Amino acid sequence: MGDILVGTCSWTDRMLVGSGWYPAGRRDAEGRLRHYAERFPVVEVDAAYYALPGERNSRLWVERTPDGFVFDVKAFSLLTGHPTRSAVMPYGLSADARDPGALDEVWARFAAGITPLRRAGRLGSVLFQFPPWFRPGVRAEAFLAESARRTKGWPVAVEFRHPGWWREGQAEATRALLARYGMAAVAVDMTQTLPSSIPPVTPVTSPRLSVVRFHGRNAAWGTGSKEERFRYAYGDDELAEWLPRLRALAERVEQLHVLFNNCCGDAAVRAAESMTRLLGHPVEARPLPASTPSPGPAPQPGPAPRH
Repeated sequence: MGDILVGTCSWTDRMLVGSGWYPAGRRDAEGRLRHYAERFPVVEVDAAYYALPGERNSRLWVERTPDGFVFDVKAFSLLTGHPTRSAVMPYGLSADARDPGALDEVWARFAAGITPLRRAGRLGSVLFQFPPWFRPGVRAEAFLAESARRTKGWPVAVEFRHPGWWREGQAEATRALLARYGMAAVAVDMTQTLPSSIPPVTPVTSPRLSVVRFHGRNAAWGTGSKEERFRYAYGDDELAEWLPRLRALAERVEQLHVLFNNCCGDAAVRAAESMTRLLGHPVEARPLPASTPSPGPAPQPGPAPRH
């Protein structure tokens, strides 16, 4: 059976920081990551969707976490066809994805930003979360092919937000498409009451990796504020529903990442702790490398809107 790594989709979320989960004395950038990494073996870098990751931060993340800890880095918005604010673009670059020069430069900078994680063996995956309007078809398949070309050699996971990808009659073609490029399909848990709801299917498209993201089951998913969309506390019975599926996935892949995206207060870390316990994994703190001085304060991914 492959390893099952349980964690959350952020460790810097403003509501988590303000929830009291981080103890006094460990609420600075270094202390938060060290505290988190003592308790979980994986985390998603959600902030990379909103701003390009930097090499220095990636090096510090490696230094501040134990061997075996991995980071799933969300692809920058421009790389998945989402609207991107000019303010977060590198100086002089257009936020128009149709500008080939700007797109090439963004790809290069994103690749450079995650290089320290890749070299250290700490890059769990790069998550390509596509927008709800990214529907099955020729244009989408061409976009995936180009993304596969650009990410050759990277561990890549793909989450579709358009339900058509996994509906009956299309699901097998989707599975085959991702398998062709060695991309891991992302399964999701979310409310099933909306037209946009993604069914909780668990296809395996890569022998190396599978990813399950728990978004919460709030019916405000499609229309509410970010707090409303992600305000959801999983009960043990809801988590236990997934245990057979998680174990079945782990039988088929080298590593399974189970990530909680219900980042409202401490709901995500509490759900991750509960899932860890239900899986029969130890929940006590793990030893970390000694703190190392850095050459001055480093910029850290700030609290970002949930996505």
